[in-house]
Amino acid sequence: MSLAEVIQYLRRWQVAEADQLADQIERCGEPLSEELMLALSGAASSMPISPSLTENLAMIRLLLGGSPDLVIRTLSLGSGHLPGAMCYLNEMANRKQVMLILESLLVRLRNEPIPGPGGTVTPQFLDQANPSVKNELVSTMRDVLIAVLTGDCVLLVEGMDVCIRMLTDSPPTRPPGEPGGEPVVRGPKDGFTEVAAINLALIRRRIRDERLRVESFTLGKRSRTRMFLLYMLGTSLPELVAEVRSRLQRIDIDAVLESGYVEELIEDQTFTLFPQVKATERPDVAVSGLLEGKVLLITDGTPHVLLMPATFAAEMQSPEDYYHRWPVASFYRFLRYVYLFVAFLGPALYIAVTTYHHELIPTNLLLRLVAAREGVPYPALLEALFMELTLEALREAGVRLPKTIGQTISIVGALVIGESAVRASLVSPVMVIVVSLTAISSFIIPLYTMSLAIRLLRFSMMILAGTFGFFGIVVGMLCLLIHLASLRSFGVPYLAPVMPMSASDLKDVGIRVPWWAMRNRPQFMPMGDHRRVGPTSQPKPPRGGK
Repeated sequence: MSLAEVIQYLRRWQVAEADQLADQIERCGEPLSEELMLALSGAASSMPISPSLTENLAMIRLLLGGSPDLVIRTLSLGSGHLPGAMCYLNEMANRKQVMLILESLLVRLRNEPIPGPGGTVTPQFLDQANPSVKNELVSTMRDVLIAVLTGDCVLLVEGMDVCIRMLTDSPPTRPPGEPGGEPVVRGPKDGFTEVAAINLALIRRRIRDERLRVESFTLGKRSRTRMFLLYMLGTSLPELVAEVRSRLQRIDIDAVLESGYVEELIEDQTFTLFPQVKATERPDVAVSGLLEGKVLLITDGTPHVLLMPATFAAEMQSPEDYYHRWPVASFYRFLRYVYLFVAFLGPALYIAVTTYHHELIPTNLLLRLVAAREGVPYPALLEALFMELTLEALREAGVRLPKTIGQTISIVGALVIGESAVRASLVSPVMVIVVSLTAISSFIIPLYTMSLAIRLLRFSMMILAGTFGFFGIVVGMLCLLIHLASLRSFGVPYLAPVMPMSASDLKDVGIRVPWWAMRNRPQFMPMGDHRRVGPTSQPKPPRGGK
């Protein structure tokens, strides 16, 4: 790169700040100091495009640090052989689109006169030559850098104080596959990917309605992460959409690398274990939330999209609840709530009964429990904590290990450690059964974030049970209910529709009634259009049939 061209660029700007930078560069010489590079980067937001092509190219090379993946192709445009250059990042821009653009510029327009005064290339002129690529004008060096870093091509022409951005972004991606965290037996097998545009297309594929609204945001001063805000016009309440939009606009952060960054910055209550925004990898779950009046947030770079507001009942629902027939779905949903209490209170109840409340156990069972615990040197609380912490460590190890051996290590490790601990009289066989049943119960919870909350709260209930018995469990449950009753997600009560009670919405909480009986969308959701199923949808036998 030529520092002389950079200095000439800054002098042409005719701003006091630019003159100071030019003087410092002249005194510093090459290579430039880190302070000067940071000052140049900060000033790029207001730097205009120079009419000199060489000055523009020198500034782009300098601001990008001479990156080896920066590609600059010099061109001769039109019959007048007007000097130009196209800049893009290798592997970020779509190669097929880049080749089409080069073909149109070098072959199709080779003998065409450049229209406009002074031979100005316009987006309309390029649109006629290559209509498959969208073109737009940019006028500052910051816009040029954003376009290149996004994966687009930028065309700079000698004598033009603007340049043309050609949308060719094609970042590395993977095809939609079945979500690993939310598998189903019956239902769609496609899932979101790390590309926001593909995720938006998966939503569009399922909602072919012009009332689906999409708004674009850019968050992160350094990552410039692209985000899409989706809602249904006439179904989602405007106040809810405005509140989500307001919370997004007030975010000031360096980078957004995953939707979890945004989730923590827009939730109502920070000091809680329960998720107040529903994260999902499934397009069908996202679409069902949109149709209920919720707001969807898609983040580029992650397959997890966010649905808001969230409720406790929604976190306990599985997508298969709506694909199986209603008696089967109702049975398994009821079973899910039963084992939710087992996962939450199983070890705590065992500790309380065996430590303080022997009178609640039948005599024969009590004798067996005493015989099983004979020789165990620790109280039931320490015994349970040891087993639970060991199980959590095995779970975490199974996640971090390669998939081919992770599950095997978890299962074999649990069996070996459990059997060895019983033989060494460190834990009782009954405790191993209780902890194993608790672990199985926690896997029944559909969403991983809710499962994490239950698993962490289980430790506090175990400590309360080991300290105060049933009295501690009751106090812990009351505190938890008070916390859940006071929790809100974008103004919606977290325990809705149970607290506050909405009788019509109970059709889709503990059980699921047939689809024809769920005529309205959830009443506790702030929305406009509540009608979901028409009155003629109930199946009936044919009339006059033989």
